[in-house]
Amino acid sequence: MGRPFSPRDRFLRERANEPRIRINDGITAPKVRLISETGEQLGVKPLREAQEYAAERNLDLVEVAPNADPPVCRVMNFSKYRYELEQKAKQARKHQSQVVIKEIKLRPKVGEHDYEVKKGHVLRFLKNKQKVKVTIMFRGREMVHPERGEQLLMRLADDVREYGVIESMPVQDGRNMVMMLAPVK
Repeated sequence: MGRPFSPRDRFLRERANEPRIRINDGITAPKVRLISETGEQLGVKPLREAQEYAAERNLDLVEVAPNADPPVCRVMNFSKYRYELEQKAKQARKHQSQVVIKEIKLRPKVGEHDYEVKKGHVLRFLKNKQKVKVTIMFRGREMVHPERGEQLLMRLADDVREYGVIESMPVQDGRNMVMMLAPVK
């Protein structure tokens, strides 16, 4: 039996998937295209000369385009560069919205009050900008009349059309019929 994962394990796993940025002695190409700390192109130089140029300025030689021929290297403060990359990634994560899909299940012979309660749930989800997957579950002989399920789904879509639109039309999926509703933009 293995030990439980710690947050550090997850961090290391995530870091393993990141592309490695080669710096200073980690660069292996014999010649590199050198860019100064001010962004000025200094031309193609032997690796040793580029490393000495960076060392004179107490900065790092960072490989920014490893697939170019020759690879492009820039003279910069690597720890500051890495910090800025992390801040950009953090901002990108902050501004992306997670799509949440809620699911509501109904029966083809649902009572009027039960239908109204479920419709209220669907409305609440759509008002909160969440997608809703509405599922009609058939059992036994109810499978003979899939049109009843489709009518129920279309009635629900019509009742909530002010807040949601049909993203995918009702589709029979084995013993279930499924329809997706998305919030109105």
